[in-house]
Amino acid sequence: MRRPLLLLVLLAAPASAGEWLSGPVRVVDGDTLRVGEAWVRLYGVDAPEGDQSCQDAGGAPWPCGAWATQGARAAWEGMEATCEVLDTDRYGRLVARCEVAGEEVNAAVVATGAAVAYRDYSLDYVDEEETARAARAGLWAGAFQAPADFRRAARAGAPAGLASEGCAIKGNVSDRGRIYHLPGTASYEATRIDPARGERWFCTPAEAEAAGWRAASAS
Repeated sequence: MRRPLLLLVLLAAPASAGEWLSGPVRVVDGDTLRVGEAWVRLYGVDAPEGDQSCQDAGGAPWPCGAWATQGARAAWEGMEATCEVLDTDRYGRLVARCEVAGEEVNAAVVATGAAVAYRDYSLDYVDEEETARAARAGLWAGAFQAPADFRRAARAGAPAGLASEGCAIKGNVSDRGRIYHLPGTASYEATRIDPARGERWFCTPAEAEAAGWRAASAS
């Protein structure tokens, strides 16, 4: 059990690690808030980016990044938050654990499947993630790319919707139907995946065929 947050208010200087702040919440995205005038990155969690798409249980694309942001706004926008500042990130945001109306926000976004535990920085929310995964809540209802992988792929100029490492089969939708392309085949490099059109990545040919895709011709 994590210790309850203490209600301390900083009135003057910007907060730094070990200090506390409070103020009304304005939601920026699924893991970033404005608390008063401070920009706060929620500690130990990672939500999908605003333009990120995921796949639902049927394989259809859905705007999971926008969904995570909207859910946070519905839950906490305009309410009073109290945050324990733990660090400052490279963008100058305060990295913090926040509470609103007795609920820890960091834990809640992971437990509802709106974010994942950000294991690169903390293992504090792994239990909440496992609970969400078991319940197939939120992101876990279908397939999604880890937000950190999505950002890395975007920086590298990789195709949108790039699957996690090891899932390199391209599921393309064209006027010839749903066709999957294996690495090394004729059209593989030219094929681009667009989740908005229902296209997706697969880990194995069997997975692709079970989802209704057929193999590209050998020519």
